[in-house]
Amino acid sequence: MTDFTSAALIVNAKSRKGQRLFRRACAAMDGLPFPVDAHAVEDPDDLEVTVARALAKKPQLVILGGGDGTISGLVDLLVGKDVVLGVLPLGTANSFARTLGLPLDVPGAVEAIRSGRRKRIDLGMIDNDYFANCAAMGISPQIAETVPHNLKKVLGRVGYLGWAAYQFARFKPFTLIVDDGSGEKRMRVTEVRMSNGPYHGGTWLVDDAAVDSGEIVVQAVVGHYKRRLVRNWAASFVGSSARHHDTVTFRGRSLRVATEPPLPISIDGEVLAHTPVTARIAAGVIEVMVPAEI
Repeated sequence: MTDFTSAALIVNAKSRKGQRLFRRACAAMDGLPFPVDAHAVEDPDDLEVTVARALAKKPQLVILGGGDGTISGLVDLLVGKDVVLGVLPLGTANSFARTLGLPLDVPGAVEAIRSGRRKRIDLGMIDNDYFANCAAMGISPQIAETVPHNLKKVLGRVGYLGWAAYQFARFKPFTLIVDDGSGEKRMRVTEVRMSNGPYHGGTWLVDDAAVDSGEIVVQAVVGHYKRRLVRNWAASFVGSSARHHDTVTFRGRSLRVATEPPLPISIDGEVLAHTPVTARIAAGVIEVMVPAEI
């Protein structure tokens, strides 16, 4: 049982779905034994200033509602602030919530805040930017960086999937260079995941990664052909051990990562960096609420 006396709730409510989930979250929190200062933020550009204002009131608990990109983009603001993070998984993949063992529905997530426990966890870092779950190089950031503005809004999901197929046809394997302090390792790869947790895109991909391991994990899908990546995705989706056949894993507190050619990096779904970078772990820098049995 939690012993908080104050909390702030900030929800990324840029869509009608977000507004509806915000109201549902507020209703679910009415029974909490402490007041919750709730904010629905319709413009994502206002999220950081809203969190900063909420932190100025010195809450003991800050609850962030949104997808992996929202959580990852705001977690920097909580480091060193002596607050506990609560997570409302309102996104599509909700990889970070899955890693924490949280229920993916609003009532279940609120119950984890009510009756759960605090857990100290690591955060990943790309250079000086904290992230919650996973950063990636390969086809996903290529799609995100090149998709025409408003394509999904105008043509819907079909238009977006069409663009993804077009980019996949143009996508080429690349050279990964990893230095874990013992010298550079070079290999031809089709995807790279820099992970603080095992989930990526809502699918369990990186067995060796954990939020309390004290290490960052870099997993590469090796090969000269894109069919290796398709095979790895398919095996991961169904949970087959065959997903390990095409991967190489590096781990440590700090790894230097470069590619030829230089490539964009998506950090929990948002393209925020380009290679080369240093992937690091910030061990035990934040506390989160998790279910009591985790």
